[in-house]
Amino acid sequence: MATTLKTELLNQKMTEVFDWSNDQTPLRDAMWNHVMDDNGHDTMKTIAEAKKWENMNDAELKKTAEQMLK
Repeated sequence: MATTLKTELLNQKMTEVFDWSNDQTPLRDAMWNHVMDDNGHDTMKTIAEAKKWENMNDAELKKTAEQMLK
């Protein structure tokens, strides 16, 4: 149950997390797609990056996502 709560922000739509976004994509998917595009679609590298997101608190995750996606 703690894992579900810990990653809840990752499951929210971009529009729910950021007032500057009109994207309905879940945050996790938007971040995944961005990392995949940046690393030449290397799934293993993207998985390694995505594992870091699950250990971040909401403030860290939101800051990381904003720097990545804005």
